[in-house]
Amino acid sequence: MSGAIDVLDASFEQEVLGAEVPVLVDFWAPWCGPCRMVAPVVQEIAEQYDGKVKVVKMNTDENPKVASEYGIRSIPTLMVFKGGQKVDVVVGAVPKATLASTLEKHL
Repeated sequence: MSGAIDVLDASFEQEVLGAEVPVLVDFWAPWCGPCRMVAPVVQEIAEQYDGKVKVVKMNTDENPKVASEYGIRSIPTLMVFKGGQKVDVVVGAVPKATLASTLEKHL
């Protein structure tokens, strides 16, 4: 069973932009209540789509470079990357069904 992995500014390009499969990036911070609410949903998605989608988490407090490059204004922000490009964005704590349908469009 695989779950979401943490990425850093330094590893973002390799882990996300260079990935062979679509990547869901959860931009979050420890002090963010809605981020904590969406975390189990992100974990479920990671398990459900294991092998089809890579799921990573990025702490925006510790990794401000990537967050500012992609204009992250509020968290949680969930972004879908495919082939090194940002293809979709979901802002806020959303239900699993919303996240799943967003991902399905890019599989």
